[in-house]
Amino acid sequence: MRRVVLSLFLLLSFLGADTQFADPKPTIENPRQFIFPITSGDEYQISHVLSSASNVMKFYGPEKCEIIIVCYSQGIKTVLGKAYFFDKDIQKRVRSLMTYDVEFIACGNTMKTYGIDKKELLQGVEVVTAGIVELIERQKSGWTYIRP
Repeated sequence: MRRVVLSLFLLLSFLGADTQFADPKPTIENPRQFIFPITSGDEYQISHVLSSASNVMKFYGPEKCEIIIVCYSQGIKTVLGKAYFFDKDIQKRVRSLMTYDVEFIACGNTMKTYGIDKKELLQGVEVVTAGIVELIERQKSGWTYIRP
């Protein structure tokens, strides 16, 4: 009986646990900065990254975090205007995240490799020379790299 009560107590103690913010706490003036890569053309993996970015934004609040998603290799499909997916909602989700100022970046090297023109991208997608270098430089300047 004592073990049951102890087990129940431990279980209930986890239900009330909240995440503690590290200092300095996120604010409008000092937002958390996250960068996610999308390198796969797999719909499940793309959806997972989009959901993870959305969950991070919901937790911190869109005004207390900045999110960038860098698409390169097969992940470039994420930001194409014409959906090549079975799941047509991926482009809708990308556009929705953009309304919350989530920045999507396409890799220029990948675009060159696959013969993709900038006008084939969703409106508002930024193009950089090399997606992998963008990830490196953002991390060096303090952005948190997240690979769900």
